Amino acid sequence: MNPNYALKQYQHVSIETGILNADPYRLIQILLESALEKLNIAKGFIERNNIHDKGISISLAISIVETLQASLNEQEGGEIAKNLSDLYTYILQSLIEVNLHDDLKKLDEVIELIATIKSGWDNMPRENVDNE
Repeated sequence: MNPNYALKQYQHVSIETGILNADPYRLIQILLESALEKLNIAKGFIERNNIHDKGISISLAISIVETLQASLNEQEGGEIAKNLSDLYTYILQSLIEVNLHDDLKKLDEVIELIATIKSGWDNMPRENVDNE
């Protein structure tokens, strides 16, 4: 058996197990971590002029951000949820620009925005998250 294949399979099972056992607070952390990972991978692909894999990585990041945006409850979250939704819309539009123009400066801005959201989420007390 190819050792790289075995490692990828182990990582896949590990990720699936982590998701299945995660509460809503941890699920958002996983999504934010995954978005950052996909964007940093896309950055490397842009630097190496690997257009195909860049597109795949950015598409995956877009799907993650869309999931994060869809999970917002603007009725209960009020102005904070609305502002976060607007920020996700800006991030999505920016990722389309990055994909079209290989704009590393815009990609760095998006990475910084998502890292800031993640930092805020990580520092929020867990009891503030609805665990139902």
